[in-house]
Amino acid sequence: MADENGEEPWQWSEATWRGQVERVRAGRPLRPSSWPGGARVAVALSFDSDHETPALRDGETRPGKLSQGEYGSRVAAPKIVRLLRRFGVPASFYMPAVSALLHPEEARGYVEEGHEVGIHGWIHERNMLLGPADERELQLRSADTLERVTGVRPVGIRTPSWDFSDHTLAISAEMGLLYDSSLMADDDPYELLADGRPTGLVEIPVEWIRDDAPYFMMERYAGLRPYTPPRAVLDIWRDEFDQAYREGGVFQLTMHPHIIGHRSRLVVLEELLSHIAGHSDVWYATHAQLAAYVAEEARLGTAAASEAARTAEGRDR
Repeated sequence: MADENGEEPWQWSEATWRGQVERVRAGRPLRPSSWPGGARVAVALSFDSDHETPALRDGETRPGKLSQGEYGSRVAAPKIVRLLRRFGVPASFYMPAVSALLHPEEARGYVEEGHEVGIHGWIHERNMLLGPADERELQLRSADTLERVTGVRPVGIRTPSWDFSDHTLAISAEMGLLYDSSLMADDDPYELLADGRPTGLVEIPVEWIRDDAPYFMMERYAGLRPYTPPRAVLDIWRDEFDQAYREGGVFQLTMHPHIIGHRSRLVVLEELLSHIAGHSDVWYATHAQLAAYVAEEARLGTAAASEAARTAEGRDR
């Protein structure tokens, strides 16, 4: 694919391809020497409460498609919150601002239950198709809207579809965010670099292996089909946790209410939580709490890290 100068990648100079690679890169690892309370592993569960927004983003306004998203808020999210409450597990919910406006009681309910609400775009837009000004405006508008709906200013972002444009990092840094959770360069948190320079932003990496969507998505008029049995996904996620436990690292999981919240799938999450609960030395944390802890341990010294650490400390009490 030719670039803006009409050059194919095989024609690029070393300075060009090296510059592309170094634009956003993983910096120093941030896995601490110990977790709070002497825990051996940190568990950070997250849910992307997209609901109707992916359909709306694509101009899909017919009731059938929208009803799939409605299930996420109407049925799945309450079941998930009750399950987390039963196990005493905090989680992070990434909510497009339009989703929060459609379901404000849900968004506020997350906070009231002690969970985190993070930035997840305005309408689950594809930021790599936006100009920098539009991406910046939507990201700031999303943060303002989530704060107005929930009463809490978000400190972290997960970009919609994990898309990361050439401008995303600069916008997040300008906003003073504590962390991002959209990239995949490690199993454990790390500091983000911009053109080789430390940014002070924590990355809590995601991975498609630890996401419910690739296993369970269904698109009637496309090739997406849920070929993987739910119990097979339980085996994968349990193995991911067990290895994180052996290494003393982080087990991070990304789910979607409208996907994981169906009966045969929610039992997978329930059994996974039961398995994790069988280990006494586990620290359960929101992504904000995790990012604040590793930032403080590494002395990143950002204002966002200090404020988030104080907020997390208050919630832990």
